[in-house]
Amino acid sequence: MSIFKSILNTVPRPWLIKASYLVRPIIALSLKGNTYTDPIDGKSFRKFLPYGYGKQRKNALSPSTLSLERHRLMWLFLKDETDFFTSTKTQKVLHIAPEQCFLDIFREQKNLDYTTSDLESPIADVKADICDLPFKENEFDVVFCNHVLEHITDDTKAMQELYRVLKPGGFGIFQIPQDLSREKTFEDDSIIDKKERAKIFGQYDHVRVYGRDYFDKLRSIGFKVDEVGYTKKIALEELERFCLMKNEILPVCFKF
Repeated sequence: MSIFKSILNTVPRPWLIKASYLVRPIIALSLKGNTYTDPIDGKSFRKFLPYGYGKQRKNALSPSTLSLERHRLMWLFLKDETDFFTSTKTQKVLHIAPEQCFLDIFREQKNLDYTTSDLESPIADVKADICDLPFKENEFDVVFCNHVLEHITDDTKAMQELYRVLKPGGFGIFQIPQDLSREKTFEDDSIIDKKERAKIFGQYDHVRVYGRDYFDKLRSIGFKVDEVGYTKKIALEELERFCLMKNEILPVCFKF
């Protein structure tokens, strides 16, 4: 087992977040190069770090921002396909389980009224359960909730809360690990052994593997869902340079 894989599977997530602020600059300096580029900060490296709780993906984790493939894809989509960064109108943004690669950038944006929330994360503004969010109905123009729902036993209630706090006319991006070869989502509460859960669900603290029906479940809550295959708009050389996953689908959700 690689050192990164061992750390992911044994060190609690809040500790990992705190430690990453200390080691990130050292790792970034040691891997400086010209082969791969993180589009979030524009810095280049000879390689990215491996990442994964089970089978590790090569060149997945950016040494500078600690972004993963999904973060870099979302960044490019927001930059090229929306006015998230350029709108002159102030947008209220809720970010569930905020990722470090976005946190400082979004906080510093003049056009954002930015709030982060999580039950355990040490970098979140508001400590809250996603199934019982302490926010008003129709409060936020934009909601981000990435790789959270697969951890939540009652994901229907969590989706309902995301819908409740989003303004009509607003949008959200709710990424999840998804097996597109599965028609139906799989979950089994009887599997309680952590190693077995990691083997079956991809991570010891996941409670399901989402299939293609994930988008329809969001629609059943009330969202209009665009299944955005944004990697198809990105040139092959950029897919490789930015270390993106081909054919990943962005679930972009609207409330009307």
